[in-house]
Amino acid sequence: MKKKGGRKIFGFMVKEENRGSVEFQVFSFTNKIRRLASHLELHKKDFSSERGLRRLLGKRQRLLAYLAKKNRVRYKKLISQLDIREK
Repeated sequence: MKKKGGRKIFGFMVKEENRGSVEFQVFSFTNKIRRLASHLELHKKDFSSERGLRRLLGKRQRLLAYLAKKNRVRYKKLISQLDIREK
């Protein structure tokens, strides 16, 4: 039996059905990116983490390009909520 409802994080309802959406994937990549960026500020010579950060940035960039192509309104809403690109 599935639970109904979920918790709301940055305007996203986190449910089992919603975790595969492009918005949630970009949101989770953004959290990982911010966490890795703060780690790299302290550990400047951690090159393996830097490589992981670059991979996450590429994945997020491709997802955002896909969303911008498919649905411009959802894309604009997402980047304004996460505050990740210049306006």
